[in-house]
Amino acid sequence: MTTPTNSTSTAATVWPCLAFHDARAMIEFLTTAFGFDATAVYARDNDPTVVEHGELRWPAGGGIMFGSTGRDDSPFGTRPPGVASLYLVTDDPDALHARAIAAGARIIRDLRDEDYGSRGFSVADPEGNLWSFGTYSGE
Repeated sequence: MTTPTNSTSTAATVWPCLAFHDARAMIEFLTTAFGFDATAVYARDNDPTVVEHGELRWPAGGGIMFGSTGRDDSPFGTRPPGVASLYLVTDDPDALHARAIAAGARIIRDLRDEDYGSRGFSVADPEGNLWSFGTYSGE
């Protein structure tokens, strides 16, 4: 195992990037179901339904970036939605589980305690991405 030598900050520097068919609806879902904070949404000038770039912050640190599918012919604009699988650390998986259910998230793996000490669950968002939440924060 190697240790990074150029890391001078504990700020999150990994930002998963997702593609959404309906970015506006996903902003609403992810903020309501999971508690993300919408911090940036840059829409196309002539079509506000097309999100060129968006950012949602996770309250515990870090966040995701996203954009609308089909926004251009680049590999970023033509990626299919619903193919991401993400894991986010939470101090209160029970409350987040209840919040996700109340918002209509589809449960993939119900709330449970793992043999490695984590407590968490997994859901699918309306576009098919898999979101896992738990208390495990890495080694």
